[in-house]
Amino acid sequence: MRRDHVLIAGGGIGGLALALTLHEIGVPCTVFEGVRELKPLGVGINLQPNAVRELEDLGIGEAEMDAVGIPAREWALVGLNGREIYSEPRGKLAGYNWHQYAVHRGAFHMMLYNKVIERLGPDAVRLGHKVTEYRRESDGGVTALIETAAGERIEESGCLLFGADGIHSTVRAQMHPNQPPIHWGGTIMWRGTAKGVPIRSGSSFVGLGTSRHRVVIYPISQPDADGLADINWIAEQTYDTDHDWSKSGWFRPVELSEFAAEFDGFVYDWLDLPALLAKSDVAYENPMIDRDPLPTWVDGPVALIGDAAHPMYPTGSNGASQAIIDARTIGRMMVERGVTADTLAAWDAEFCGPIGQVAMRNRGAGPFGLLNMVDDRCRGQFENIDDVIPAAERSAFMLAYQQAAGFAKDRLNAAPRTIPAGAKVAKVAA
Repeated sequence: MRRDHVLIAGGGIGGLALALTLHEIGVPCTVFEGVRELKPLGVGINLQPNAVRELEDLGIGEAEMDAVGIPAREWALVGLNGREIYSEPRGKLAGYNWHQYAVHRGAFHMMLYNKVIERLGPDAVRLGHKVTEYRRESDGGVTALIETAAGERIEESGCLLFGADGIHSTVRAQMHPNQPPIHWGGTIMWRGTAKGVPIRSGSSFVGLGTSRHRVVIYPISQPDADGLADINWIAEQTYDTDHDWSKSGWFRPVELSEFAAEFDGFVYDWLDLPALLAKSDVAYENPMIDRDPLPTWVDGPVALIGDAAHPMYPTGSNGASQAIIDARTIGRMMVERGVTADTLAAWDAEFCGPIGQVAMRNRGAGPFGLLNMVDDRCRGQFENIDDVIPAAERSAFMLAYQQAAGFAKDRLNAAPRTIPAGAKVAKVAA
């Protein structure tokens, strides 16, 4: 058993961010990923300033982020009548010391993967190796049971194991065998990208519609010579609970004809959504799902991070950001306390409850909760939003979400680095 070695199950954003963090602080690690080959899958995601700050501290600067996305300038909600409900600047335009980035998830993921291989070496990520179980050892360590793509069953041991293997985590299932099933709240999402002219600020995240019937659009690239950018779109429809969501695959490719007609009415002088959707090369269907919060993310030398720990509805645009924050706060606590099970317990005690509540805020529509309030108060019809929800109330609602999610501006700008520059661990294992 390698007493100084950390095992990571899952090579997604959280697992790779953790590998880069452990390398930074001097902790050897290996990532085990079930797929044979990583590909730039997915569409757009947002990275909040708190996560962008951590990436910068990892040596991933604006030039590299600009290669996979674009700084977001504005976040806005617009009613189905086309009238604005709320808007605010984002990133540096809002006074943060860091941008908020809208990125192509697959391109960002591959950038992190390449960074891990560059810094940790070609054997740092073992593709085609899926962690199926773990075994706690009597000396305090842990053994991961792994199935390879070739059908072999092998074992790898270390001092700690992190389950970064997503919402369907096998590590979580073993840690919590009686967990409730995946939760679906009634919403189906269709996602894709299309070439289009960016609206409003040129880099605006816009939520348009009602709490049960809406679309989110934002660019994930700079405009080309013709003024066209890659526009990420997410079309959402909430159904009654008797809708069979289980027939919807995770990123199941679908034809536009299966859903586009439900959004034919989203036509304004500043946006023709049906025309934008028609330009899409591909569309994917996803049920909007999450899991109930856990009482603990830790089982001795084993911990869950990212979607394995706290899968969230994407309404807050902070799922990937929180996975990065998980990795960085774990790194900070290892520097302070050592690479031990006690450190995992301390991390769990500090963050499990509060982040579980963020997930519940997202289930309750997150920042899109303003759309619920508009529906409740005027059924979505208004001339002046101030007559429905005063500006102070709208701002207070948004600030409460930002504080809960960890990216309130003044607090974030004033905070010291999560991991001091040059910091290394002093203790590995007990």
